[in-house]
Amino acid sequence: MLCTLNEILPHAKKHGYAVPAFDYIEDVFVRPILEASGELRAPVILAGLPANIGGRGLDYIAGIVKAVAPAYAIPVVLHLDHAGEIEVIKRAIAAGFTSVMFDGSGYPLGENIAKTREVVKYAHARGVTVEAELGFVAGTDLGGDAGDVRLTEPGEVERFVAETEVDALAVSIGTIHGVYRAAPRLDLARLAEIVAVTDVPLVLHGGSGTPEDQLKDAIRGGIAKLNIYTDMRIAMNAGVAEAAAIVGARRDELPDRVLEPLYRGVFEQTKRNIDLTMCAGAY
Repeated sequence: MLCTLNEILPHAKKHGYAVPAFDYIEDVFVRPILEASGELRAPVILAGLPANIGGRGLDYIAGIVKAVAPAYAIPVVLHLDHAGEIEVIKRAIAAGFTSVMFDGSGYPLGENIAKTREVVKYAHARGVTVEAELGFVAGTDLGGDAGDVRLTEPGEVERFVAETEVDALAVSIGTIHGVYRAAPRLDLARLAEIVAVTDVPLVLHGGSGTPEDQLKDAIRGGIAKLNIYTDMRIAMNAGVAEAAAIVGARRDELPDRVLEPLYRGVFEQTKRNIDLTMCAGAY
């Protein structure tokens, strides 16, 4: 069933688990993610990236989830991830997205607040929730480098939340997008300072590859949404290698036989991430 962030994140925050948010493209991700989440009775967020919604991509990304979500007895959020252009956000809302992220992390604080507030006003009038980012989670996935990370300043959080009225806040405490070159050390003391000044559910991007013990400590410390993409790509790509071997043995192999390793890889990785976020059995 489709829902918004406000219908799941407060429950996660209250009960000490996080909801996994998976960036996805096409059915090869959607089907195994929903099957694994449904089997484990876990809420899930399916997130589309602006890079993948050009042309008719928005129709496919939104259409698939809107069509199949009602078949699952778990909450499913259709979320737009890392959108920096308000026109893209408006298009996603018109297409049926139930949640959007406006990423103004590259702007000075005052400009980030003003642009985020504009998005919130537009989205809330249409029943859509909004996530924003304060600080900067860098990494190769977004065309940057780990050295570009800018940690969230706890002293800015209260003002940002009050002036924007966001529903969820992505914070930077030491993760990056993409593959780590060295194991990170999350700043859990900074996270505690942030939690002390806001009741808004907090989001951690760059969940892939971060040591499990640190992630679980962060979730127990107040993270209610965990973004995961690199892990899913690695799992799918391992399936692609297996599928290539199948096709190598028989070039006219049936599609379901070829695609099975891809689906299986994403399915199993989803289950691992549900275990990591401690959300199994929440619904």
